[in-house]
Amino acid sequence: MHTALWITASLLALVFLAAGAVTLANDRDWLRANGMAWAEDFPAPAVKAIGAAEVLGAAGVVLPGLLGTATVLVPVAASGLAALMLGAALVHLRRGERSAIAVNAALLALAAFTAWGRFGPAAL
Repeated sequence: MHTALWITASLLALVFLAAGAVTLANDRDWLRANGMAWAEDFPAPAVKAIGAAEVLGAAGVVLPGLLGTATVLVPVAASGLAALMLGAALVHLRRGERSAIAVNAALLALAAFTAWGRFGPAAL
C-alpha cells in the first residue's frame, strides 16, 4: 500500500508542479492561447492563486513524507488537490469542455486515493 501511495503522490506532484509552474510563469493571454481557455473566466490574481495552489499541493503530497516532518500535511495536501480538481471539473462542465473533465476526474481520483490512504490505513 505504501508503494502505491508513493507512486500516486509522485505522479500527482509531477503533474501539479508542471501545471502550476506554467500557470505561474505565464499571463492569462498566453494561457488562453495555449489550451487553458478557462483562464479567461478568472481575474489574473485568481489564476496566479490557482497556480500557487497547484505548486504548493505538489510539494505537500511528497515533501512531508520524504522529510518525515508534519506528515499529516500529505493527506491534507491531497485533499486540497482533490478539491481543486472538483472545482476545475465544474468550470469545464460550465464551459462545455467535456473532454477536459476526464483528466480532472482521473487526477481527483488519484488525489482522493492518496488522501484516503494517508489519513487511514497507510498513514505516515
